[in-house]
Amino acid sequence: MSKKLQLICLLGLSFLIPLLIWHLLPLVPMSGSPEELFTGGKSYHTTLLPFDRHVLGESPVGLPIISHVQVVDFDGDGKNDIIACDVTKSCVTKISQSNSGEFIEQILIDNISAPAHATIIDLNQDGRNDVIVSVLGNILPDDNVIGRVEYYEQTDTGYKKRVLLDDVRRVADVQAADFDSDGDLDLVVAVFGYARGEILWLENMGDEVFLDHQLHSAPGTIHVPVADYDNDGDLDIAAIVSQDEEELWTFENTGDGNFRSHRIWRTVNLDLGSAGLVQSDLDNDGDMDLILPVGDNLEDTEAYPQPYHGCLWLENQGNWKFQMHRISDLGGTYAASVADLDDDGDKDVVLVSMTNDWYAAEHASLIWLENDGLQNFTSWQIDSEPIHLVTVATGDINGDGIKDIVTGSLNLRKPFERIGRITAWTGTGNH
Repeated sequence: MSKKLQLICLLGLSFLIPLLIWHLLPLVPMSGSPEELFTGGKSYHTTLLPFDRHVLGESPVGLPIISHVQVVDFDGDGKNDIIACDVTKSCVTKISQSNSGEFIEQILIDNISAPAHATIIDLNQDGRNDVIVSVLGNILPDDNVIGRVEYYEQTDTGYKKRVLLDDVRRVADVQAADFDSDGDLDLVVAVFGYARGEILWLENMGDEVFLDHQLHSAPGTIHVPVADYDNDGDLDIAAIVSQDEEELWTFENTGDGNFRSHRIWRTVNLDLGSAGLVQSDLDNDGDMDLILPVGDNLEDTEAYPQPYHGCLWLENQGNWKFQMHRISDLGGTYAASVADLDDDGDKDVVLVSMTNDWYAAEHASLIWLENDGLQNFTSWQIDSEPIHLVTVATGDINGDGIKDIVTGSLNLRKPFERIGRITAWTGTGNH
């Protein structure tokens, strides 16, 4: 066969073989079952535990940004209040129920540059609650030295401001405890930053002077919940670090203001999106566990729920060992709160979503995970609006003895609809 004929045959086969494969491949039997296609948004069966939705405080105007809500008896009158950090209005507000049943909002502290968290604590131990504000300085990514820890002492005439820590990057959380057992309250600070950050504990030296000690150097620390994680009688620190790495760290209090660090969990999925950290004895076995919502993808221009989003329970097994359990697959999960919603003696979990697939109206923004007592959780959908929820708290806000839910919205991503600010779902008790 001549070379010319060989070339013609090769060219013919180069067209014929792909054509035959294209026609014959569909006839080849499939090996196994096809994987289920991930479709994004999540919705669940409607809760059998009913709630009534209410707008609290001012109605939403524009695109509100609420970074944190909590339910606490702020003024010691036996009634719970709602304390919220409003980034849009640069203030910390209090919402309380009047004798007529109406919820009234008032500004506690204003002129705060992007408040991330308000810690309610009697720092000077005078019998009145003070406010410690974690100041981001900018809600958007920023690596400048703009963070602060601001202390607002409650006095007879209002609040007296002091800056306990500056010259740091964005601060996301502050918690108080007597870490060195000297009788006064110290602080632990999550310096989130952006490209640089750290975890500090501030030793109370007296006369409102605090000496900072570095526990960890890494950007992205969101929350630093304090508890006695090893049941040895003193208070330890946990931290979720979410920027360069996705890691959980604990800092074991060894006495006299000394700490030993333990990395108790990490993931190779650097896009997991750790969004916060809550401490609770979820399984009621006498030690403190950790609940980790995962679903923060604000860094994406088109944020969308991912198959690995949801909520993780880190079960404390002693000796600084924690076993991870995935207890929810809610897309875009951003915050969690633990409470016995159905009053059956075990602890349930409430979750909110920032970035579920909001173009389908049925997708969940608020769910609760019903605990069967053996830590098997059933997901129940409470609501699908408002959307873009980033913070949640539970507690009885209307004095009827039934646990309620309060959320806050962060409206930075489209769609700009079903807008919320501070929203409550009051339980009716008709289960």
